[in-house]
Amino acid sequence: MKRLTLLAAALTIAVPAWAETIATVNGQAIPKEKLDQFVTLLVEQGAQDTPELRTQVKQEMVNRLVAVQAAEKAGVDKKPLVQQELELARQGILVRALMADYLEKNPVTDQQVQAEYDKFKQAQAGTKEYKLRHILVKEKQEADDLIAALKAKKTTFEAAAKEKSQDPGSGQNGGDLGWGLTSNYVPEFASAVEKMKKGELTTEPVQSQFGWHIIQVDDTRDAKFPDLAEVKPQIEEMLRKQQLAQFQDDLMKKATIK
Repeated sequence: MKRLTLLAAALTIAVPAWAETIATVNGQAIPKEKLDQFVTLLVEQGAQDTPELRTQVKQEMVNRLVAVQAAEKAGVDKKPLVQQELELARQGILVRALMADYLEKNPVTDQQVQAEYDKFKQAQAGTKEYKLRHILVKEKQEADDLIAALKAKKTTFEAAAKEKSQDPGSGQNGGDLGWGLTSNYVPEFASAVEKMKKGELTTEPVQSQFGWHIIQVDDTRDAKFPDLAEVKPQIEEMLRKQQLAQFQDDLMKKATIK
């Protein structure tokens, strides 16, 4: 069980004489309290507290304690590289615990989330979505010829895309890219689209790193901004990361470093 790797750090903790034990390995007791704690942790991660899970946890704790005791008896824990890894692991645990403690004491508030949401929404005001089709070819001359054929109605955009487009994703769908913001596309493509109106076809092919594009704007509409409930988890996570980054910056500024 992959998640049982979390148990390793608990196996060397001293056990009070009065504590209920689940097993004793070479005279060293494993307290039931520790088994309960790790079962609770696994349940929080999605497991179900069942007799089978507890049996697995108990066996894993026994297995690891046997191995830890053997490592200590062999002096493995005294090797410099092992000492270094243990210290790095200790530091990592302390850093994570410090960050978790900070977030617990300084939770992201609904007011902060609302303010960030309003800021994003205001920034997106007036943004348009475009329903596009495109044909991608390697050479400019081929793109020019296709534009001429489309304007002369010698072929349809859908037919030309299926036959000529080098974009495997949209080519077989008649060049259809669906609805999207221009920020979804490479700058050259986006810039060309933003100058076009509904129903327009590019008069000149647009070059990008992928080749030459023939673009058609099927439709436009005002971009719909998602409701707060849809994006609240992402905003909360972003704000937590910002808070932790600021917290770390503050710690560095207060530290005496020579």
